[in-house]
Amino acid sequence: MLMYEQIASNKRRSAFLFLVVFGLLIAIGWGLSYVYDNPGILVIAVIVAVVQSWVSYYYSDSIALAVSGARQVDREEAPEYYRLVENLSLTAGIAMPKIHIIDDPAPNAFATGRDVKHASIAVTTGLFDLLNKRELEGVLAHELSHIQNRDILLMTVSVTLVGAIALVSDLFMRSLWWRRGGNKEGNNNGVVMLIGIVLAILAPLVGKLIQLAISRRREFLADSSGALLTRFPEGLAEALSKIERYERPMRSANRATAHLFINEPFGVDEKKQSWLTTIFSTHPPINERVKKLREMS
Repeated sequence: MLMYEQIASNKRRSAFLFLVVFGLLIAIGWGLSYVYDNPGILVIAVIVAVVQSWVSYYYSDSIALAVSGARQVDREEAPEYYRLVENLSLTAGIAMPKIHIIDDPAPNAFATGRDVKHASIAVTTGLFDLLNKRELEGVLAHELSHIQNRDILLMTVSVTLVGAIALVSDLFMRSLWWRRGGNKEGNNNGVVMLIGIVLAILAPLVGKLIQLAISRRREFLADSSGALLTRFPEGLAEALSKIERYERPMRSANRATAHLFINEPFGVDEKKQSWLTTIFSTHPPINERVKKLREMS
C-alpha cells in the first residue's frame, strides 16, 4: 500500500513542480516586460515556459545521461550486467530499462527516465570493480525500485527545472543592473527591482529545497523496496558500506544531477561533514540507511 501511495504522491508532485516552474518563468517574463515596458517579453516568456516544460518531460533523462558521461551498452558488451537487470525487471514486473555504463572509478549508479517504459539505469565501472554479484544486485534493485515507484520522472525533471529557476532568476537580476533609463520610473520600478533581488537570492535555495524534498525520503523507500526485491537486505547494506568508504569524487560530479545517484558523487566522507552540510545533503547518511536495511534482515 505504501508503494502505491508513493506512486500517486510522485505523480502529484511532478505535476506541481511543472506548474511551479511554469508559473515562475511567466512571472519573471512579466517582471521584465514591466521593467522594459515591452509586452512582447511576456509572450516570449510564455513560449519559453512551454518549450522548457516539453524539453524537461521528454529529454531531461537524455540530458542527465549526457552530463554524467553515460554510454548505452547491450547484452554482448555487458552480459552479467544485462542479465542481472533483466532478471530483476522480471521479478519486479516492469519493462527492462536501457542500461548504461559510466567510465569512472568512483562507485555509483542512478536511474532516470519519464516512466517505466522509458527508463534507464547507469552504473559506473568503479561499481563493477568494487562490488560482488550479490552487492551489485542490491544496488541495481535499488535503482529499479526508483523506476517501479515512479520516482524517476520527478527526480530527473528536477535536473532541468531547478536549473531553469537559477537561470531565469539570474537573467532577471542582471537585466535590472544593466538597465539604463526606461519609461517606468519611481516607486513602482523600485518595487519590481526589490522583487527581482529577493528572487535572485531565494532561487538557489528554492532549487536546493526542491531537490532535498525529492531525494532524501525516496532513498529510504528505494532501499526498502530494493531489499524486498532481492530478498537479501544485507547485499545492499554491504554495497552502501563499501561505497561510503570510497572517498574520491566522480569525474563527472555535477550539482544538478547529484540527487539522482545512489550516493553523493562528490567523495565527501560523511563522518567529517558538519551538521549543516548533512542537513543540505541530497542523500540521507549512509550509516542510517545501512542500519535500517540490517534491521530488515
